[in-house]
Amino acid sequence: MTQPQSGTSGPVESIHWRSLIAAVAAISAVGIAIGLGLPLLSIIMEKRGISSTMIGINSAMAGIAAMAAAPFTTRLAHAWGTATTMLAAILLAAVSGLGFYYIQNFWLWFPLRLVFHGAITTLFILSEFWINAAAPPRRRGLVLGIYATVLSLGFATGPLLFSLLGSDGVLPFAVGAAIILLAAVPIFAARGESPIIDEKPELHFMRYVLLVPTATAAVFIFGAVEVGGLSLFPIYATRAGFSEPQAALLLTVMGIGNMAFQIPLGMLSDRLTDRRRLLTVLAVIGLVGALCLPLISHSWVLMATVLLLWGGCVAGLYTVGLSHLGSRLVGADLAAANAAFIFCYAVGTVVGPQAIGAAMDVSGNDGFAWAIVAFFGFYLVLSLARMVFRPKRG
Repeated sequence: MTQPQSGTSGPVESIHWRSLIAAVAAISAVGIAIGLGLPLLSIIMEKRGISSTMIGINSAMAGIAAMAAAPFTTRLAHAWGTATTMLAAILLAAVSGLGFYYIQNFWLWFPLRLVFHGAITTLFILSEFWINAAAPPRRRGLVLGIYATVLSLGFATGPLLFSLLGSDGVLPFAVGAAIILLAAVPIFAARGESPIIDEKPELHFMRYVLLVPTATAAVFIFGAVEVGGLSLFPIYATRAGFSEPQAALLLTVMGIGNMAFQIPLGMLSDRLTDRRRLLTVLAVIGLVGALCLPLISHSWVLMATVLLLWGGCVAGLYTVGLSHLGSRLVGADLAAANAAFIFCYAVGTVVGPQAIGAAMDVSGNDGFAWAIVAFFGFYLVLSLARMVFRPKRG
């Protein structure tokens, strides 16, 4: 059994702000570290004359690290405690983040990526577990909406910091490490409220991927469409006739929708007894929005309008999927399922860009939209089948 707060058991009845701040601080550090680190390292590798292919392979280590770390995170939290494991991950992420500046050998950046992104993944998983365990059931969607909004802000802040700090010298690395280390303060302050995993998960890790497939498939689709879309949308938009500034602004509009919709969607999910219905509606909107892209590619205004709504609904798969997961499981099972949730997200971030890029090579520029339609179509088939054949399960 998990004890969501020190000295108590069972579900909490009100929001514990110290726990919320600790989890939000951790996810802010994750978002900023990824948002700052990915472009920073890519630019440095390019300056050193590393080929684009090798830069891509090195960057892909982030997803591999996430998939490798996810199955072991719950065991570590069981052995060391949730807060202690998070504090260790923060220290490891900060030190390895600085290591990219001091270690010049490109080949050593591969194991360094594994360490850095493995630590970041541990923070990701345990912050979500903590906030899910600490959220009152009737307010879970609201709390997770706040959490997802802050994560989006972190992702947006990282590139902004990069634009201000540049890629020269130790300063961007030191700032990134300092931000990560600052997250340790609220976690240490709230360590007495961190959820306790006093037993091992009942099932093998991979069983949790299939235990609540509506949630884990939702985050897989989110990872595939978000990362694949962000990576390839600028190419799609410029081929469609938009300028590079116009394409960048369209991505910004999509990011605004991402941030703006999460709290309202979370609050809406709190009013539903079966969150799978909302996930299905979000997938329908995602599919229809993708189908519209080839039809509206002549108009920047129409494209921006669709992407504003579309971006928020796609990101809602993450927020509502995580809320659905928390409503189904508790304790060690919830921690293990959170790890499976992030594992599926990592798989999506690897599969998405490959599938969308291949579709554009095979079908031309509109292959971008058709690949995304295929992802959402797959999810709709799964979610509708689950509601028909498993009406009381996830």
